[in-house]
Amino acid sequence: MNLLDVGLVVIGLVCLVAGGEGLVRGASAIARRLGMSPLVVGLTIVAVATSSPELAVTTGAVLRGQPELAVGNVVGSNIANVLLILGASALILPLVARRRLVRFDVPVMVVASVLLLVLALDGLISTWEGLLLLALFVGHTAWSVVTGRGESSSDEERAEEIPGIGRAVVFVVVGVGLLVAGAQWLVSGASSIASALGLSDLVIGLTVVAIGTSLPELATSLIAVRQGERDLAIGNVVGSNIANIGLVLGLPSIITSPGIPVPQAAIALDIPLMIAAAIALLPVAFTGFVIERWEGGLFLALYVSYVVYLVLWATEHDALGGFTVVMTAFVLPIVALTLILLVAYEIGLRRGRAQMRDAIRGRRPG
Repeated sequence: MNLLDVGLVVIGLVCLVAGGEGLVRGASAIARRLGMSPLVVGLTIVAVATSSPELAVTTGAVLRGQPELAVGNVVGSNIANVLLILGASALILPLVARRRLVRFDVPVMVVASVLLLVLALDGLISTWEGLLLLALFVGHTAWSVVTGRGESSSDEERAEEIPGIGRAVVFVVVGVGLLVAGAQWLVSGASSIASALGLSDLVIGLTVVAIGTSLPELATSLIAVRQGERDLAIGNVVGSNIANIGLVLGLPSIITSPGIPVPQAAIALDIPLMIAAAIALLPVAFTGFVIERWEGGLFLALYVSYVVYLVLWATEHDALGGFTVVMTAFVLPIVALTLILLVAYEIGLRRGRAQMRDAIRGRRPG
């Protein structure tokens, strides 16, 4: 490892953030001009835009013969999107989840995550399996666009704040250029650092690269929350996770032969954790359709624990055994029990409200 490698990583991250910012602004402006709601914008245009760094990094890693970095980038980014990005966003302001998000989009994200695990069990995402993942992404995007037209309620009032189409296209083109360049520099620098530190490409992909390529999602979600568009923040994360699985892994699997190899370590631990994070979002969003601040703090704590475990495992630290026992025997069961109790409480609360409404209707004179 030398200063040049560190410099490549830093410059790559800066380009990713700047490119993501430009791409998000341009894509959002185009989508709003088409009359889409913030939620649909987050699920489609912004999701694809903020997933562009993952696509560039994954494609570059596959072409360079580094499949572990490619898989680690996607899986790590999806875990970071839910636990880190939504957690940080909810700490700033509780996030409101639309009913369609809970009833359709989050379940699609869970299905896509489970499908990835099933397809990866043989250690390879083949060409036809990549086509299947890509078809899932295209189908979800098309459905979101078709059903989301005309949902925007305040775009007309804010039209003067939206850049024109020409300016938006410039933002998109410049953003894509910065994303591609930044991704290439980041992959090159991170790979050299990984080799120098004795860490595997999988671990680097799951941590440094995953967080780096998730920075556009983080910036977008935090800005959306600060501007009061909290449903866009959740839509961005859910849409990005679907795009990461369907587009970011699907497309490179199609253009490379025989496909993308999947490390056994990812199949045994990281992909199941990605599925667990996706499933955890469902009951949290379901309870009152709001992700509260304390739930965001819980997500952040779980992400920090995951990163600590990866570092201890990669360095074979003596504390790994005790840390694993504490997490598996105490922390994770408590978290699971909390989620179950939350769902049970919400179901009971809704039943009570329904019974009260029925009782009130029964007392009214016919």
